[in-house]
Amino acid sequence: MTRASPQTHDPIGLTMLIAAGFAALAMIRLQIPSAPYFDEVHYLPAARALLDQSAWLNREHPMLGKEIIAAGIAIFGDRPLGWRIFCVAAGAGALFALCRAMWFMTCSRFASIAAGVLLFSGFALFVHSRIAMLDVFMACFMSIALWQLAGAMREPETGRKRLTNAGIALGLAMASKWNAVPLAIIPGLGFLVLRALAGRRRLLMSRRGMPVPGITLAEAALWLGIVPLGIYWLTFLPAYFVADQPLQIGGFMALHQQIEAMQASVIQAHPYQSTWPDWMLNIRAIWYLYEPVDGAQRGVMLIGNPLTMLLGLPAMAWCAWAGVSAKRWDALAIFVFYTASIIFWMVVNKPVQFYYHYFLPSCFLLAGLALALDEFWKRGIRWLPLAVLAGSVTIFIGFYPIISSAQLAGTASFEKWMWLDSWR
Repeated sequence: MTRASPQTHDPIGLTMLIAAGFAALAMIRLQIPSAPYFDEVHYLPAARALLDQSAWLNREHPMLGKEIIAAGIAIFGDRPLGWRIFCVAAGAGALFALCRAMWFMTCSRFASIAAGVLLFSGFALFVHSRIAMLDVFMACFMSIALWQLAGAMREPETGRKRLTNAGIALGLAMASKWNAVPLAIIPGLGFLVLRALAGRRRLLMSRRGMPVPGITLAEAALWLGIVPLGIYWLTFLPAYFVADQPLQIGGFMALHQQIEAMQASVIQAHPYQSTWPDWMLNIRAIWYLYEPVDGAQRGVMLIGNPLTMLLGLPAMAWCAWAGVSAKRWDALAIFVFYTASIIFWMVVNKPVQFYYHYFLPSCFLLAGLALALDEFWKRGIRWLPLAVLAGSVTIFIGFYPIISSAQLAGTASFEKWMWLDSWR
């Protein structure tokens, strides 16, 4: 947390406007393609089976994301709008929540708005807000958790309520996709470390000291440890009532061994597979769609914004340096979350990996870039941050047709965006 400026104005109105603009843009051609594409072919049948309680499909992933997709189908019908509408809401929610987290961490209007612009134009959030996959729900709930955690530290008088909200959101993030698990552990460990550094003699029961005065370490363990696990388990309740091979009473722990085995069993090479160095350098794209559909040639390519994905790397190095040398805890926190989310993919037993696994780490990367740009802004070097933001938006506009299933001129249209051969 950085010290608040004596004259700060919460940019919540502008943040809401950015999130609303993001949602409005994501809604354009949301129902194109009109048939399931990419991993929708796995998640939509699972959602339909949950609705009629006939079966429990796609058991290699937790259930919440498919439950949310099923809710969209139940409310808006089994059509593209129903499949994807809650993905748009989750994407806009993730953008808004990360901006709020940045505001509470820094009390900087520029840092908060810059984070919103970078996330809006970073490609990954936009693409995943328009497809019925699980990743955007994980990102949304993790972002809400970070917002509530930062708010609890900035406004300790709201600490208990915000820590409760954070615990619920952490459980929902894990229940959306397991990628959130290593990140969900950090808040509780961080509370323990900061309270220990505060030097309290009664470590478990003292209410004084960082990070949230008024909350004991024992109570924090409840909100940030037990509550997330309880919420995670509750999302599996429908699995106990499906007609075909329901989850057995007492079989919850064994289920997770099965999930882990299923994740590790995918070993067949895929033309779009990549690894974490490829993601960091933004050198391996993945095509969600490129074919004639709905009367035209269309494409959806997942890659990071070529400008900000690379600028984010030195920004993340600066976050590490500032966090350690200048005790910039906001910068250090972003670096820790980014590093933890990357280390997970270095050690996890998942032989075949894809660029979309970098989705959540890329959000932290862009947050770190926003923080670094804010440092230039505060030092009066304002042309550089403005140039980066303008460049990010300009590149987003240039790539918009190939990330939004727009009508293309022909089968060779993709060549326009192939800056690297490895993006093919």
